[in-house]
Amino acid sequence: MNYLLTGLCGLLLASPLGLWAQKARPGAPAPASRTAQRHKGAAAAAGAPVAAPLVVPSWLLSEGPLQPAATILTEVTNTKLDARFDYQKQYLLGTAILTLRSHFYPQSQVVLDAKGFDVQKVELVGERKVKPLVYTYDKRQLTLTLDRAYPRTEAYQVRIVYVAKPNELPAGGSAAITAAKGLYFINPLGLEKNKPRQIWTQGETESNSCWFPTIDRPNQRMTQEISLTVENQFKTLSNGSLISSKINPDGTRTDLWRQSQPQPPYLTSIVVGDYAVVSDVWRGKAVEYYVEPPYAGTAKAVFGHTPEMLEFFSKKLGVDYPWDKYAQVAVRDYVSGAMENTTAVTHGTNVQVTRRELLDATYAGNESIIAHELVHHWFGDYVTCESWSNLPLNESLADYGEYLWAERKYGPDEAALVQEAKLVSYLEEAQAKREPLIRYHYNEREDMFDRHSYAKGGRVLHMLRKYVGDDAFFAALNRYLVQNKQSAVEISKLRTAFEETTGEDLMWFFNQWFLQRGHPELHITHSYAAGALSLRVQQTQDTVYQPVYRLPVTVTVWQKDRPTDYRITVSKTDQTFSFPAVETPSLVKFDSEGQLLAQIDEDRTPSELIFQFDHARGYLQRAEVLELLQNKTGDLPISALYRGALDDKFWAIRRTALEHLRRYRGPEGGAVRQAVLRVATADPNPQVRAQALATLASFPDNAYRGTFLAALNDSSYTVAAAALAAVAKIPGSGVQAPVAALDNTASSVLLLSLADYYAQNGALNQYAWFLRRLPDVPDGGLYRYLQAFGALMVNIPPVERDKGQQLLEEYARHAPRYDVRLGAYKGLALLQPSTPSLKATLQSIREQETDQRLKAFYNLM
Repeated sequence: MNYLLTGLCGLLLASPLGLWAQKARPGAPAPASRTAQRHKGAAAAAGAPVAAPLVVPSWLLSEGPLQPAATILTEVTNTKLDARFDYQKQYLLGTAILTLRSHFYPQSQVVLDAKGFDVQKVELVGERKVKPLVYTYDKRQLTLTLDRAYPRTEAYQVRIVYVAKPNELPAGGSAAITAAKGLYFINPLGLEKNKPRQIWTQGETESNSCWFPTIDRPNQRMTQEISLTVENQFKTLSNGSLISSKINPDGTRTDLWRQSQPQPPYLTSIVVGDYAVVSDVWRGKAVEYYVEPPYAGTAKAVFGHTPEMLEFFSKKLGVDYPWDKYAQVAVRDYVSGAMENTTAVTHGTNVQVTRRELLDATYAGNESIIAHELVHHWFGDYVTCESWSNLPLNESLADYGEYLWAERKYGPDEAALVQEAKLVSYLEEAQAKREPLIRYHYNEREDMFDRHSYAKGGRVLHMLRKYVGDDAFFAALNRYLVQNKQSAVEISKLRTAFEETTGEDLMWFFNQWFLQRGHPELHITHSYAAGALSLRVQQTQDTVYQPVYRLPVTVTVWQKDRPTDYRITVSKTDQTFSFPAVETPSLVKFDSEGQLLAQIDEDRTPSELIFQFDHARGYLQRAEVLELLQNKTGDLPISALYRGALDDKFWAIRRTALEHLRRYRGPEGGAVRQAVLRVATADPNPQVRAQALATLASFPDNAYRGTFLAALNDSSYTVAAAALAAVAKIPGSGVQAPVAALDNTASSVLLLSLADYYAQNGALNQYAWFLRRLPDVPDGGLYRYLQAFGALMVNIPPVERDKGQQLLEEYARHAPRYDVRLGAYKGLALLQPSTPSLKATLQSIREQETDQRLKAFYNLM
């Protein structure tokens, strides 16, 4: 799974984009307790100085209950499902035939997960007769009493006729998966403007039992046949192959999908809707892209690297893609980022783009998600974590797949940009919590879907690759896949695969990185005297709650223009290494390969940093210099470095330099501004042009009005949105007409930027615009849009607000997504100072809210 939301903490930041939009400075450690150097683990001896009291760090969360793997008493080996749909009531009318087998001990009772069903019939299906079964049902689990005890050598079948009512279940959900009702009807009666009718499912973690009975655990594995009866104009998609499609006398159609290789129940998927199916192929296997018909022309531009990815990962892992087909589908109002349902990956509609929107595509957008979900078909689908505690065996490896594809397709700089973004993402989360990657204690399953399991895990795998070498790394992954295919595993299986491949005991690596919390915080200094270079490495993290790390790492010493690499292993809290040097080095670079997951504070002079930029080995070293020198642009050599960086061959370096030239007041200001202006109008990359506009807007003299107004019509929506943000700061007339010309934009990026603009500069005339464009806002943008609507209404007379106020209240009370309810609440709260009666309404919303995440937020207000 690839998830987009980052939790409530992200929503509370000033930026509507949340934590993903923030950028931390590499090498700037977050505040942390330093008790490690003082704590002795025992009372001080009589007469000795009293040790400072132990400080518990804020990121040390209370431990949740033990969450072991589910005990397997019975296995579901096959599921045959006949499904029909009642659109009016949003019900699934189902008949399920489950083939079951006792795991080891004979069983006379079976407990199935079946959430919120009306159970109409339960019977044992034999070759000669059908027997009704006695059962009990508590609306969560269906307990069947069999006619006798069945040994593990004898399979048996039960038939269950039921009605699934997903909308009558509690909403559930988490930051990663915003709802947990399993089956979703989108615009079922066709009443919503500009929205197609669809049905789709989301099973992870344990929500597929909201629409068919099963044992909903990741350590189960089953084959399946799913028969879907739908209106004839709709396409269907499910796991495996389409076996048959039959027109019925009533004008409906029944499609039969068969998944012949076993998979965990959470990966079962169905989708029904009006789709164009764009076909591709890889080694004779069908590769298909299901998109809404208007996007058929750009489907291959979005998904077209999929066959090449299939070839790359098959060869890299030494295991050919093992499934029948590979399909990807876009669905409306999706509750997460994307989901690796076996052979039938689900994406949100953000993956559907127009030709103009393609101009703004970056690898970190759709293509990285496509790679992530594909890699899951080896790690997660083919070999599955046996419990959610072991989720990083799925998600960390898929996360690292994003890096591998970037490295293969776009080169080391783009891959390093992926690595940097993931590291920053994890370190931001680590300010609030630090957990072991493999966690056997947690409160809710979906607590595991965090930046630890994804971003940290991927970076840990990168360190493991660097330590054992490429040949051993991919040979070990191949061994892991071959030895554990079609099974559920825990972390020891991955460790064993690497140990058997390399011949080395790697318990130290897996213990410190997978089974303990935290990360290294390092302070690096160096000195030169009498032909020797001394490098001091101090581990400053709190080692009461985090380990003292063993860190194999490369140090590069530059003597003039000649580099020499030294491989060292840091293993103590304070350690000094000595290297030969005939003269004072031009640069000493710790972790010169940029492999460590760590916060590194490394002492270097400005002249050393300038040398590093000019001689850097790749993106990470150059970007680090731009980060560290950003407050020294008053020095002419540093100013010149930033100006030169505007012509760097890699777009992300140009963008980073522009970020740090905001509000520039250093030498040769006119030349710097002219250079930024040139980039804003001529750079080929839209992300760079957009940042250049933001940098120009940071200068106080409003000298670039014409540039901003012209950029409103840029071919890139990203650039036009940046121009709109810049125009919002321009006083005077002549702006309203060009902005109003964008009012009917089809771009969600520009639509949200317009909402922000009108929140600052709008009045009563824009009130109707907010109401009219609301149906066009994607669910992921409503948090931001509804707050902007509230800000707009602050600027209009209270007597004019009734409809908008009622709308915000409706969203705050009843929107399916918790982040949308929060955005509406915050928009409504903006109106309270001028509308005292809203105080009672806001209190009522808080009191009636059932989502624990929002209740926690409201309690802070």
